[in-house]
Amino acid sequence: MEGIQLIVNLDRKMENEEKDRDKFCIYRVVYEDDKVLAFHDINPQTPYHILVIPKKHISTLTDLTEEDKELIGHIYLVINKLAQDLGFAERGFRVVVNCQEEAGQTVFHIHFHVLAGRQMGWPPG
Repeated sequence: MEGIQLIVNLDRKMENEEKDRDKFCIYRVVYEDDKVLAFHDINPQTPYHILVIPKKHISTLTDLTEEDKELIGHIYLVINKLAQDLGFAERGFRVVVNCQEEAGQTVFHIHFHVLAGRQMGWPPG
């Protein structure tokens, strides 16, 4: 697929089988700063499907600590900026974070799905 830059394994010391659970396929980066990276999902579920990930490794939402408050706030500000810059803020968008396997988490590094560009239903899945 055109535009694939690399497969990133966010650096952690772990067994090989665990490393496979912490990989992202980076496709068309749309934002990066010292704290986060945002890129198009390689398997989009909506016309706009952006993943926003912190550069700090955090496996799941249940692993967040008090020291992560600023980082999580920063992630939501980046999501707002992306929605404005990409032109879907006014129409609306959804932010989804899956936590653990039963909820659909397949990559064990927290990531925020920003979904937009079509009407969405409720409940989701």
